[in-house]
Amino acid sequence: MSSQLSRRLFILQMLLFITACVGEETSNQELELVIGVISYGEGKQALERFVRFRQYLGEKTRALIQLEPTFNENIAIERIQRRAWSLVFAPPGLAAIASANYQYLPIFPLQVESTSRAILVVRKDSPLRELKDLQNKIVALGLQGSATGYYIPLYNLYGLTLAEILFAPTPKTVLEWVAQGKAAAGAISLEEFNLYRTKLDAAEFHILFSDSQSVPPGAVLIGPNIEKNRQERIRNYLKDAPPNLIQDVRYVPNAQAPDYQYMISVVKRITSIAARLNSKPVRLF
Repeated sequence: MSSQLSRRLFILQMLLFITACVGEETSNQELELVIGVISYGEGKQALERFVRFRQYLGEKTRALIQLEPTFNENIAIERIQRRAWSLVFAPPGLAAIASANYQYLPIFPLQVESTSRAILVVRKDSPLRELKDLQNKIVALGLQGSATGYYIPLYNLYGLTLAEILFAPTPKTVLEWVAQGKAAAGAISLEEFNLYRTKLDAAEFHILFSDSQSVPPGAVLIGPNIEKNRQERIRNYLKDAPPNLIQDVRYVPNAQAPDYQYMISVVKRITSIAARLNSKPVRLF
């Protein structure tokens, strides 16, 4: 065999070897999918709820399916910014941010028992009766990323000057701070209010304000780090999943993804004043 032919065969073998290594590396990268959820401290329940779903999706995709429950929206936004999550089961505010700013694609709405609304609550014995009465008062909000606890209440409070804003890590904490008198009012969803007020035995509340806009449901979103064809396969796996698994993780496979255009416009307006929210007093304009 000539030396020239030997060199050609050697180069061809090396090219095939490099291609195989790259393919193996890509394949290994695709062997893990990370699902992100917000658990508000109930991580164990989230893990249990996703057991059968993770097994199903792992078998279909031939991937290792990891579940990462996070305590609140702040941590979730950081994970989304880093594109660390392949799939996200996101509440509406987080879904709007992920789709508008970080190229996550909403594919299915999450189940909701009823139409969600953002409300502001006060203690039952509070003299406050209108939004304007919160001028120069302390208000408790949720964290950035929450539609009903952060974006929509700030949108409704726009134009006021507050004495201070307290940022609560969970919706239950919002109610606790109002009950304790740490805040004159607190922002929460109507559903969360009905759930958590029963767990604060002696506290009684009054709804000061209810937003007229229905909040869209949350969504299952798929990350931009997943290749387009693989995105479509995963979407089909979720659509065709057994009904009991779908019920476990609470999404609607036969419905269109939610429209977040209104939520995105609210997020943009609040983002423009976000830098001053930690000041005292807080001028919301």
